This record gives sequence, structure tokens and C-alpha cells, in this order.
Amino acid sequence: MEFVSYVIALLASFCAVAVVLTLHEFSHVFIAYKCGDPTPKYAGRLSLNPMRHFDLLGLVLFAFAGFGWAKPVPINPNNFNHYRSGLAFTAIAGVVMNYLSAFLFYPLMCVVLLYVSTPFFLLDAFLYAFTSCLVSYSLAFCVFNLIPLPPLDGWRVIEATNRRRGKVFRFFRQYGYIILLVMIGIHFLVNILGRYEVFWLATRIFGYIDILGYIMTYVTDFIAQPIYLLWGLVF
Repeated sequence: MEFVSYVIALLASFCAVAVVLTLHEFSHVFIAYKCGDPTPKYAGRLSLNPMRHFDLLGLVLFAFAGFGWAKPVPINPNNFNHYRSGLAFTAIAGVVMNYLSAFLFYPLMCVVLLYVSTPFFLLDAFLYAFTSCLVSYSLAFCVFNLIPLPPLDGWRVIEATNRRRGKVFRFFRQYGYIILLVMIGIHFLVNILGRYEVFWLATRIFGYIDILGYIMTYVTDFIAQPIYLLWGLVF
């Protein structure tokens, strides 16, 4: 039974990833197109077909760790009607979509948890896991992509709005990818070591420098509060 429950949870996780990633990437493409750049449309990305947007590694990470990425959206900023605003709106579109998705998925999750009951236990378990993942992944993807490091959306917003290109900007543009990978690596290490009591000291030490863990926990909880409080008036 534990194996069946694990398979159901994993299937629900992948299905939720497909929805969340697709909405995120589609919003980038749609806004870029509306701002005057047809490049992502010509690349076949103006689509709600999840297969057009998946990056295999990012998909696996998202399903197992709660954060990840999709294939970058190809854009040509020179096509934008207004260069900087087009860049900024396109960059921020994904995280805005994820937050709106979380806002809409939360009442769906509440309805499923409170009122949905079928004669099939496995179907109930899938629906509960799926709707819960829709909410948690939407929030997690929103927060993860707001981190101001390349290649994430937070960095693209900085590039679009920051006219200065000083030493700090150049440093993060050059080494941001490495910093992000190190943060992800430390976070995974903490999660893996935390499963075994024998590594409690190493878990504690690395936990102090798990910056990504702090961000994904506290920032996600913070931005989720308005959603919980508002819908809490209904449910």
C-alpha cells in the first residue's frame, strides 16, 4: 500500500508540474507576443501543450523537490514596441501567473479536501495530492523564479529595469549561474542528510547556510498568507 501511495503522489506531482510550468511559460510567451515580439510564437511556444515547454532536468527537480525550470523562452527584445517595458513585463509575467494560479487553485483544493468523496480511494488520494501540489508548486515556482540570479525571472527584471551596469551587476551576470547551482546543491544536501539521524551534525551545519531553503520556506509562507486569509473567509 505504501508503494501504491507513493506512485499516486508521484503521478499527482508530475501532473501538477505540467499545469504549473505550462501556465508559467505560456504567460511569458503571450506577453512577449502582445508586446510586439513574434519570436516565441514562431518557435512554437505560444501553446498550452506542456511538451512545448518542458526541460527534462527542471521537470524532474520540480516533481521531486518542489522547484525547477522549463525551457527558456526565445525572445528578441528589439521587436518590442517599448524595449524596457517589454522586457520587464515579459520577465514578470510568469511569476504573476503563478501567484494568480495559486490564488485560484487554493479554493479548488479546499473544495476537493472538504467535499469530494468518490467510491474509489485511489482516485480520492490522487485528487487530494494533485490539488495540493497545484497550490504548493505555484507558490514555490513563483518564489524560486523571483530570486535575482540568472537565468531566473528575477534577474531578467533587474536587467530590464536597471540602467547601470556596475561591478556588482557584472559580477552576478557572470557568476550568478554558479551561485544558483551552489545554493541548489546545498539545499539538496541538507534534504538528503536530514533523512538520516547519523548525519544530524552535518545537517545542522549545512542548514545554517541553506539560503535557498530559507527563501523557499519563509518567503513562500509570507506570500501565501494573503491567499490563505482571503479564502479562509469562505472555507
